[in-house]
Amino acid sequence: MDAALLLVLGLLAQSLCLSLGVPGQRRPTTLYPWRRAPAPSRVRRAWVIPPISVSENHKRLPYPLVQIKSDKQQLGSVIYSIQGPGVDEEPRGVFSIDKFTGKVFLNATLDREKTDRFRLRAFALDLGGSTLEDPTDLEIVVVDQNDNRPAFLQEAFTGRVLEGAAPGTYVTRAEATDADDPETDNAALRFSILQQGGPELFSIDELTGEIRTVQVGLDREVVAVYNLTLQVADMSGDGLTATASAIITLDDINDNAPEFTRDEFFLEATEAISGVDVGRLEVEDRDLPGSPNWVARFTILEGDPDGQFTIRTDPKTNEGVLSIVKALDYESCEHYELKVLVQNEAPLQAAAPRAERSQAKVRVHVQDTNEPPVFQENPLRTSLAEGAPPGTLVAIFSAWDPDTEQLQRLSYSKDYDPEDWLQVDAATGRIQTQRVLSPVSPFLKGGWYRAIVLAQDDAPQPRTATGTLSIEILEVNDHAPVLALPPPGSLCSEPHQGPGLLLGATDEDLPPHGAPFHFQLSPRLPELGRNWSLSQVNVSHARLRPRNQVPEGLHRLSLLLRDSGQPPQQREQPLNVTVCRCGQDGVCLPGAAALLAGGTGLSLGALVIVLASALLLLVLVLLVALRARFRQQSRGKGLLHGPQDDLRDNVLNYDEQGGGEEDQDAYDISQLRHPTALSLPLGPPPLRRDAPQSRLHPQPPRALPTSPLDIADFISDGLEAADSDPSVPPYDTALIYDYEGDGSVAGTLSSILSSQGDEDQDYDYLRDWGPRFARLADMYGNPGSEQGARWDHGAREGLSPRAPLPRHRGRTA
Repeated sequence: MDAALLLVLGLLAQSLCLSLGVPGQRRPTTLYPWRRAPAPSRVRRAWVIPPISVSENHKRLPYPLVQIKSDKQQLGSVIYSIQGPGVDEEPRGVFSIDKFTGKVFLNATLDREKTDRFRLRAFALDLGGSTLEDPTDLEIVVVDQNDNRPAFLQEAFTGRVLEGAAPGTYVTRAEATDADDPETDNAALRFSILQQGGPELFSIDELTGEIRTVQVGLDREVVAVYNLTLQVADMSGDGLTATASAIITLDDINDNAPEFTRDEFFLEATEAISGVDVGRLEVEDRDLPGSPNWVARFTILEGDPDGQFTIRTDPKTNEGVLSIVKALDYESCEHYELKVLVQNEAPLQAAAPRAERSQAKVRVHVQDTNEPPVFQENPLRTSLAEGAPPGTLVAIFSAWDPDTEQLQRLSYSKDYDPEDWLQVDAATGRIQTQRVLSPVSPFLKGGWYRAIVLAQDDAPQPRTATGTLSIEILEVNDHAPVLALPPPGSLCSEPHQGPGLLLGATDEDLPPHGAPFHFQLSPRLPELGRNWSLSQVNVSHARLRPRNQVPEGLHRLSLLLRDSGQPPQQREQPLNVTVCRCGQDGVCLPGAAALLAGGTGLSLGALVIVLASALLLLVLVLLVALRARFRQQSRGKGLLHGPQDDLRDNVLNYDEQGGGEEDQDAYDISQLRHPTALSLPLGPPPLRRDAPQSRLHPQPPRALPTSPLDIADFISDGLEAADSDPSVPPYDTALIYDYEGDGSVAGTLSSILSSQGDEDQDYDYLRDWGPRFARLADMYGNPGSEQGARWDHGAREGLSPRAPLPRHRGRTA
């Protein structure tokens, strides 16, 4: 390569009359850039130095490139220098010059891919620094070497093409680059396919890198993806190489028709049920799953004239799912034979082979079940006049049983009848009224009454049907209009004074049996028409005025009101009108007779009723006050008379350290002296906690004693009743207040628990404590002894055995 370069430089130097160095020798090329050829006629410009070429990647450094000389001075008297990139500019130090000889040297390895040429300027000075020659340009060209491999832009190229594509169909393009000089063969690239993994179905353009199909036979169902190995080489295919891959995917076309897996399918379905799946129809398709070329669509060609079946596609399995959209009837048809066609969602390619099983037969057997009854008309709408009497026929709401092959009877009943207005015959479904329906019933919605009737068969597993009965209540004109509330105000006695009296009317009937109302003065009293006039204001109001001057005071009129119903209803109604003397403004004057008369429209009967009600209320208040006074006086008197310090009144507790809630207060014997005060307060009486709830029975009232001899028996009966009454504290109750352990030397004082001891108690020591404790000894003594006799006498006197002993803890009565 160096020899060729030097040869080129030699030829170039000879053509320019330059002195060139010989390749391989140390002596560089000598140039005289400032030499001028002698000419008698004109002055020639300086020589132009041609570019100097040097190969990149030169290894022998420093390498002499060229020698420049000036012929104006002798050798050794000229100073040479160069400037520019590679010398005093980046990259520095690449070139240098001998300042005395003018030789230019290459000092570093060149890379054409970084810098392809250098432009320098050469200078010639004398020893004193003066310019001998004008500066001249020196261009150094870096000659390219094939030192870079070509490179693909991608490691893998992808492309897509339809299966069955025609030869020459473009697929994709491979691209590569080379860093070498594009003007040389070092960057002349050529593409090729090294491997296809099968028959040669693709080709690549060696210059452009385009990949195309070369023959027919691309079938996605056989090979879906092709992986090609590509190669690119420089030097027009003979130099350095690089490889990459091309992945080509075949896109699916609908070149395979779907087919049933069987010619016939046998399924079963239950009658009287809709919206359920019966079975599945299996199909096969070789096209890409999930694509429109694979998705199956099913069509029922024959056997379903009423549209009772439908077939949908399962998106996962591509199977056809047969379902029922209209309930089947076993009695109408026991077997169905359907003819079904399957196709793809996308149209089939014209060149694709036809499927052998694109149609199949589907046989469906219907299973018989007990079906619910069916109402002949549901909902049933009928009408009935308002106020229909009991026993009026409403409708015959009958049903029929679709199970004709099963002998079953139907029965009818009500499921919803909020007013309990209707009566249903269980055998026939005949519906009639059993009472009069109130016209103001809250269950009348817009004049309609709704009821629900059930029909049920008598099968072992009965089925029920629900029927809705809607009854329109026809309005009947059965109410006459009445005057509204008595109008306020009075009438002026002069016809031309005041606005008159505005009268209104109402009617309980609904339109069209109500307004407009007709107002008329009673025809029975012709004199009313001579003194009074009625003018219609609107459909429900009229205005009353005097025709002539009428005297002041209360006037009783009679009006005839008539509605617009068919037939119309009318009513004659009295009206009291107060007439007064009015001023110019139409207002009653003060002191006029109208102010002293009764209110307009208030009849005498109404006044009597109001006064009678007030008088009756006053009498009731007086009776209640007298009864309360009598009860207070009766409480002040007692049935028993005796000294106030009767020992039977109380046993006082002086230092009580225990005791239950029921024994905190002593018994008040004054209650026995006033039997009339033993009445219980209002409300339920408080119950004893030790009494069961089941023993609560009301006590019958007792008759008061009629003589003093009966007082003792009355008291005894009262004590017995109180002991058995669970709503009052007991007279003798065993209560545990404080348990202090066993082994106490003191025995119990309870008259109830005293009999449970091992031996009788002796209370005679109580007599030593005084007369009051002697009484206790008598009360708690042996009933068979003298003390017991005295106790029995004390009981007859009304003493209570419940008095506690002082300072006793433990169990007490």
